[in-house]
Amino acid sequence: MTGHMTAPGDLGRRVAWRRKELGLSREQLASRARIDAGYLAYLEESAASPASETVHRLAVALETSTDDLLGRTAGSPPGRGDAAAHAWLEKLEPDECLRLIAPGGVGRIAFNDLGGPAILPVNYVLHDGSVIFRTAFGGPLDDALRTGTRGVDFKVAFEVDRIDDADRGGWSVLLRGGARLVPTDEPANEPTDESAGEPTGALSARERTGADAPDVKPWAGGERDLYIRISPVEITGRRIRHAS
Repeated sequence: MTGHMTAPGDLGRRVAWRRKELGLSREQLASRARIDAGYLAYLEESAASPASETVHRLAVALETSTDDLLGRTAGSPPGRGDAAAHAWLEKLEPDECLRLIAPGGVGRIAFNDLGGPAILPVNYVLHDGSVIFRTAFGGPLDDALRTGTRGVDFKVAFEVDRIDDADRGGWSVLLRGGARLVPTDEPANEPTDESAGEPTGALSARERTGADAPDVKPWAGGERDLYIRISPVEITGRRIRHAS
């Protein structure tokens, strides 16, 4: 006998988010999961209580787990499952690394401050091969990046990764290079970069527009009007592969 479970109210939200992440229409997902497309629409838009078999079919079709769909793993770190059989690490070329991180999102900046090594997550965008993000004036990055010498970059590392628990795989990209505080207004008497025709370190209008877009607004909230640009000199990456 097929049992029913009380699904959390945002089960439909998780189903819809994962479906869109995979680029599936409702009709395509319904076909994969062998359920009616009308019921799928109801499930995504309402606090439904589907049969456990239906949740399992959806999880398989969405290449995830029932625990993920039901929110049981919310708040837990990824990568807790067993490793896949016959797995190996594939080195990624710089162009592939940039392609992977190009959509933007959340990355981690690593730097040294007076207390030692520090790592902070930030929302970022990739623009012309450089990472741009925003932080707060007077924060740890503001203090650490003020080298006291005009035009001198502060050496940092920047890491972005994606973990696929369902597939027991994922990838990581590491950028090393210089970070610089970039003024959003042209400072007076600033040395110019002749190739760019603007002050060295200045953030162009096009860059400001990209970094200030609604979808890259820092999740931490508050006043975060200090722009930082990382210009990588080394780009490396790895991807976990395994036999199907």
